[in-house]
Amino acid sequence: MDFTSQDIAVIEQALQFAIKSQHDANKVQSYQEVLTKLRTNASEAMKSAAYSLQDGFRFDYDDSSDLQ
Repeated sequence: MDFTSQDIAVIEQALQFAIKSQHDANKVQSYQEVLTKLRTNASEAMKSAAYSLQDGFRFDYDDSSDLQ
């Protein structure tokens, strides 16, 4: 399943809220671990997406004038 950056932001906010409102140390630790994984994976996904845009293909739209 692919998450958008907005999805990730919502999940991150929900985890932060859960951490702040939770009194059980075990649950807080679990939420913090998930939040850390989310941030790490989201960061890697963003880097991967940025690299995929650098594929080397460029389009020259000036060639369309030859068709007229």
